[in-house]
Amino acid sequence: MHIREYTEDDRDAVFRLRKVAFNATELPERLVREGTRGLLAEIDGQAAGVLGIGAFAQFYGGAAVPMGGIGGVAVDGSFRGRGVANALLDAALHVMREHGQPISALYPTVPALYRGRGWEKAGVFEWVELPMDRLLSVPKPSELIASRPATGSDLTALHDCYLEVARTIDGMADRRPPRIDVEKVLEMDLVTVLPGPNGLRGYLTAKREPGGDMGRLKVFDLIAVDVDAQLTLLASLASWAGTLEAIDVRITDPATVNFLGSTPMRHSVWSSTWMQRVVDLPAAVAARGWPRLADTVVDLEVVDAHAPWHAGLHRLVVEDGAVRLEPGGTGAVRLHARALGPWFSGAQNTHALRRAGLLEGDPADAVVLDQLTGTSGGPRLADFF
Repeated sequence: MHIREYTEDDRDAVFRLRKVAFNATELPERLVREGTRGLLAEIDGQAAGVLGIGAFAQFYGGAAVPMGGIGGVAVDGSFRGRGVANALLDAALHVMREHGQPISALYPTVPALYRGRGWEKAGVFEWVELPMDRLLSVPKPSELIASRPATGSDLTALHDCYLEVARTIDGMADRRPPRIDVEKVLEMDLVTVLPGPNGLRGYLTAKREPGGDMGRLKVFDLIAVDVDAQLTLLASLASWAGTLEAIDVRITDPATVNFLGSTPMRHSVWSSTWMQRVVDLPAAVAARGWPRLADTVVDLEVVDAHAPWHAGLHRLVVEDGAVRLEPGGTGAVRLHARALGPWFSGAQNTHALRRAGLLEGDPADAVVLDQLTGTSGGPRLADFF
């Protein structure tokens, strides 16, 4: 088996693999795009499997950590059972490390495959259905902010507004170009902005789609930096009463529905889980934001057969408000590869990881690990790849 980065000459072969695997219907104009790279596995000169890696970054502790987003993994039916997908994932770990992506995320269709290479469930991607009667009962803002349609001149302010909120929610992508084209937001049917004295106080993006008797309004972003901006945008959705029975909202800021929306005890949620993998633990620790703790040290042993560059003994050092990982120590807390993603993201504490057999050692030695990542409020993504 030979694995290499694919080129534009591989477009037809890659499309064929993904057409069979995912029912893709349109041949892409370009296979190789800035911000995206891919790997092709060949057996006897034939395309046997493919994997894509997108250049993203996720916010953790307010810092954008470079992330390799794995997607489009497909294996030819004639070559299945020969380790093609595993070989592609192993190669992807090396590629991501070489390109400065110390963490990776993916949306799993076959979780067991990715668990075998160190990925584990670490967060959610959610849509919520809001019935119109519930939107009508949302409190009115104390200050109704005048809104207007967005224009091309608002693109920078739109992204800045998104970043102001996203950096406070662990797991959210920073939507950096070139992998994410900020200009595409203007292709939405509805892009409403709330101007403020220093940029935008909020914005809303949505598409009108068929469905049911009256169609659907799908809200992709409802982003606001303060409570009156949140309530103003929710009031704008309530104004659709009479033309819609419900509105679908993609959850970017969980405060929108958890604290302000009048959701019933039982309501429809479409949820997808994503998995995370730490590709390079020292680099990931250096890139992440951390809470300020008293100076301390945790001795770790990392067990990771597929990323040997960070396997072995380490000391997690908290000193003068900074956190770093250095070689050495006694290995008092043993972390298996699958434990690293959910710990790093804050999705699971050390007690859950221990019960899953992914962490070993004295619980007292692991307390600092929970103090560092245990208050994230639940990591989430609002972008699908």
